[in-house]
Amino acid sequence: MSPTHLRRTQIGLLIVAGIVTIMMAVMVAGCYRDDASIEDNLATATADVVTAGSTKSTVRFYTPDGQVRSPRLGIFYPTELAVGQRISVEYDSSNPDLVRVAGRDASLSIIPAVSIAGYTWLFVIAVMVLLAEVSRRRRVDPTDTPAATSDATAPA
Repeated sequence: MSPTHLRRTQIGLLIVAGIVTIMMAVMVAGCYRDDASIEDNLATATADVVTAGSTKSTVRFYTPDGQVRSPRLGIFYPTELAVGQRISVEYDSSNPDLVRVAGRDASLSIIPAVSIAGYTWLFVIAVMVLLAEVSRRRRVDPTDTPAATSDATAPA
């Protein structure tokens, strides 16, 4: 790999890591924005967990006006929920699709975001170092080749 190709590959890897880092920052900022919206129009309800997963769970609850709500995108901060469980939820009364488990907030999004960004940077740095080392070893230095050394020491 030529030094130009190596540099361009490394810059590309840095760009990818930068984009992932920006995505994680936007994700955390979005969580805080949604939580602020919930706090501005806070309403609470008891909800039934319809589906439960580590990254997405859905719930069904009744609003004070008697409507059944089940946010199509699921509930925020859904870890450790089980199907059939009854939980307390907090939601935005002006937009009942913004629902979170009561007592949980956006601070729970920081650790996953930092982990993803950190592992991305570790991976990118490891690949960059590996590519640089492979490129360095493949470069041929004419003074290190056995043919050049034997020609220089052979009597004329």
